[in-house]
Amino acid sequence: MKNRNLLESFNRAIDGLVYCFRTQRNMRIHCLTALVVLVLCLWLRVSKAELVMVFLAIVLVLITEIVNTALEVTIDLITKDYHPLAAVVKDVAAGAVLLAAVYSLVTAYFVFFPKLNPALPKVFEIIRHSPVHITLIAVSLVVFFVIISKVATGTGRPLSGGMPSGHAAVAFALSTAIVMITQDGLVASLAFLLSLMVVQSRVEGGIHSLTEVVVGSLFGVLLTLLIFQLLTQLR
Repeated sequence: MKNRNLLESFNRAIDGLVYCFRTQRNMRIHCLTALVVLVLCLWLRVSKAELVMVFLAIVLVLITEIVNTALEVTIDLITKDYHPLAAVVKDVAAGAVLLAAVYSLVTAYFVFFPKLNPALPKVFEIIRHSPVHITLIAVSLVVFFVIISKVATGTGRPLSGGMPSGHAAVAFALSTAIVMITQDGLVASLAFLLSLMVVQSRVEGGIHSLTEVVVGSLFGVLLTLLIFQLLTQLR
């Protein structure tokens, strides 16, 4: 079936990701590992270049696992009986995942190992002065938990409807991060005004109910505040 619009294309793509997460144990393990690695980036001295390396390693592993799943489903669709060539396809795809995992381990060694020796107080001070990294990880965690919430409740689509509103959560997570970084009243007011406009558009368009956008907004604010507060307490 041809996708009707760009939003439908995104929804179908994320549906594919959700299918992999629901049905593939290794995919869930990869996602959990990625979450742990992103949190670890908050504790260590991670430069922008190193952060890019970490994200590339994470994405590479996830992509190869997704392709592996697609090939396995395709082979199972074509034949239910054992065939040596079908086994070769599955083995080769699994080998690609293995290579990506090895690459991620090498990346982790070069990025994280040199950071484990410095004293923790110095690391916390560096993190405190790296708001861009904190904001990126906070927003990533908000998106991750919003999608997980929609999968768990079985409501809506990844980018349309459901509990909670992902747009509201991300909008207010960004606004909260802006407030924590700038600590300027005017900037904070403008940021939250933009977030309210996002929320209003989701309700007016009939995509979300008032409850869904309120829960999403609170989720984005509270999770981002928790991350910043945690780092402040650990300084």
